Amino acid sequence: MATAPRIMDFDDPTFDPFRTIDQQQGFGEVDDPYPQIHALHRTGTVLKGDMRRAFGMQPFPFYADYPSWMVFGQEAVTRVFGDGATFSTSIKMHFYKDSFGDSIDGMDPPEHTRYRRLFQKAFLPQTIARWGEELVPRVVGNLIDAFAARGHAELVSEFTALYPFHVVYGQLHLPVEDCAVFHKLAVGMTCLGIDHAHALEASQKLGNYFSALLKARGSTPESSAPGAGDDLISLLAVAEVDGERLPEHITVSFLRQLMAAAGDTTYRGTGSLLAGLLTHPEQFEAVRRDRALVPPAIEEALRWEAPITFETRLAVRDAIVEGVAIPTGSMIDVVIGSANRDPARFENPDDFNIRRKPERHMAFAYGPHVCLGQHLARLEMARALNALLDRFPRLRLDPDKPAPQILGLGSRSPTALHVRFD
Repeated sequence: MATAPRIMDFDDPTFDPFRTIDQQQGFGEVDDPYPQIHALHRTGTVLKGDMRRAFGMQPFPFYADYPSWMVFGQEAVTRVFGDGATFSTSIKMHFYKDSFGDSIDGMDPPEHTRYRRLFQKAFLPQTIARWGEELVPRVVGNLIDAFAARGHAELVSEFTALYPFHVVYGQLHLPVEDCAVFHKLAVGMTCLGIDHAHALEASQKLGNYFSALLKARGSTPESSAPGAGDDLISLLAVAEVDGERLPEHITVSFLRQLMAAAGDTTYRGTGSLLAGLLTHPEQFEAVRRDRALVPPAIEEALRWEAPITFETRLAVRDAIVEGVAIPTGSMIDVVIGSANRDPARFENPDDFNIRRKPERHMAFAYGPHVCLGQHLARLEMARALNALLDRFPRLRLDPDKPAPQILGLGSRSPTALHVRFD
């Protein structure tokens, strides 16, 4: 039997990608961006400039020379996201080429559409349902078991920052002993904006690892290959639509990006969900008593504190948005946070309110690049919240510790969630 490939740590194993990615996303520089987002939106729905400069931060070097615009509010954000032919994601390839590689998130139709159909073969409803019934509860339960007897925990470092990555790890059927290094590389790969060298190293090591796994699992019968068959790597290795299979380099890029898309954003979304509920005990108690409120609580958390505050697009032809002319070649920061807190669409938009009238939010974007894994993300968040409610009916903030703070600009999440329980 062939020896399974092993993942390699950073050459400098002391490098901390978790601190680096938070620095890149504005932790320590931007606490609450929403007062400034509202002020900008009141000035206009389409403004010259970019979000990082608007908050006194340096633009990423690969975007610095583009003429730039910012788009605010539900209608304008919907317009830009919905028109993929005019507002391209190809600008993201400046970031992706040295991290994820040939990512479908940086492609436009018809190329994007063709590959997306193939990836969807690995995310069929029955596959997601099986993960939700078996894998996610097992991961969540194991993590909770580690602190359940203690009576207190810090839920970010001990739970929310871990469980989505462990779920992805389980979907890939990877060795338990490699999990910590895998997590470090996955996060390090996304630090390209301020630490190119470590991001490139992580990308190369993950790429080599995934290529070896695809070769092993795509060509070896399930009966003779440990982990082959129903794991995500095997599903992608044999995914086929109309006789076409995924090229290896596209699959490797997808697997690299899966860690950021499925791991990082779900962790941040779950942390903000718990912060919203724990700082509103009456809403927490309502959800504990009536689990039918779990889905609306998740949707409200995603609206209130979307894990990603803005997305970037490139105008590939002249366009008019809300009466403003945007010339070809312009970079556009599409401010998801302003759409989700648009006072024209949401009453008291800065309030966390799980009984809010349902309205579409933009946490998973919209249009041709709407998040492929949004149903899995919702499922994971629901399983995580229900498990905590089941195990700890009297879960509450620790009065002897600092209250949770949701920080950051590009990505947002609480830095800590100190809790007590009986």
